[in-house]
Amino acid sequence: MAQTAVVERTPRTESVVSPAATISGGSRITFDNVSVAYGALTVLESLNLTVNPGEIVALIGPSGSGKTTALRAVAGFVRPSAGRILIGDRDVTYLAPYDRQIGMVVQNYALFPHMRVEENVAFGLRAHGAGEEVIRNRVPECLAIVGMSAYAKRYPRELSGGQQQRVAIARALAPKPQVLLLDEPLSALDAQIRRSMLDELAKLHRDLPNLTVLYVTHDQSEALTLANHIGIMRDGRLKAFGESQSLFRHPPNRFAAEFLGRANLLPVTDLRPDGGQMARVRFGQAMLSARNHHGIPADKECLLCIRPHDFRFSRAAEEPNSISGTVLSVQWQGDVQNITLNIGGEEARMTSAPMANPPRIGETIAVHFNPAEVTLVPEDAGRG
Repeated sequence: MAQTAVVERTPRTESVVSPAATISGGSRITFDNVSVAYGALTVLESLNLTVNPGEIVALIGPSGSGKTTALRAVAGFVRPSAGRILIGDRDVTYLAPYDRQIGMVVQNYALFPHMRVEENVAFGLRAHGAGEEVIRNRVPECLAIVGMSAYAKRYPRELSGGQQQRVAIARALAPKPQVLLLDEPLSALDAQIRRSMLDELAKLHRDLPNLTVLYVTHDQSEALTLANHIGIMRDGRLKAFGESQSLFRHPPNRFAAEFLGRANLLPVTDLRPDGGQMARVRFGQAMLSARNHHGIPADKECLLCIRPHDFRFSRAAEEPNSISGTVLSVQWQGDVQNITLNIGGEEARMTSAPMANPPRIGETIAVHFNPAEVTLVPEDAGRG
């Protein structure tokens, strides 16, 4: 539920203090060979991952991949069966949630319906044992951060979904946590509000650059918009991790290429590395050039990874890096035209700006791509 992860039954006497003064090593999150099991079922296996101070890291993956389990382990709601979790230099593996100095927000807000907005935000502070003077000063600060100052006296039922989520974030920030954990916080919102909240979260991080954020989502566009680094999970394991743009442009395996953004993966043969970053490969009768970012050797099977927007129309099939395909479908979506092609028996997608005269279904067209914009992906990596 959406709350600060620090909920204590008996108030303590100390006031809220700056996290930098209480935890050595900053707000870094470290998963040190962390596994989580429920009986004989392992749901998170040997996770090694570091989220650096002030960074946003997004964990994405299909349902059951272990991403939410990883986040809940940081929050203290799940106890690892093996390994350690550190916040800064402090081992928090066996600490109660309220001793971890973290904030947590999830998709269903979980605001107290009988409390006004300002009372909801004050709740976490009171759980920390903050004095009334601290609460009077801190609550308006947090509401101002999320743009909800004018709504302090309202009840949750008087707010929209996006406004409720802002209040949940303010409540999580009120105790000045080292770490903010976001568990699919936008999934319950409609598309327009979700885009607005993405902008708000980006602004929040600009305003609080020292806050470390671990963000779990099934929406890859959210991850690409917000995160400095992205981890892609599957079957309880981390299958890929890297800087967001690099992971998108140069996925290390088939699963990462397919899951993070739509990718056309064409089976190629006759790999000929040039000794540098580029290579030649054969697709059907065509010899094509592509970036060999991962240094795949000549004796390894690989796939040619082409994003739909990297295809461009060719004037002739003889142009460099040009291949022909038959149009299977054409779909207009306002500001983009989606075209599905049969290329050498493989189904491929391309996108372009809307066209006055798009190609017709059944028509054979030639497309090409810039070799520096596509990459080769190992065929056998990332499976299982």
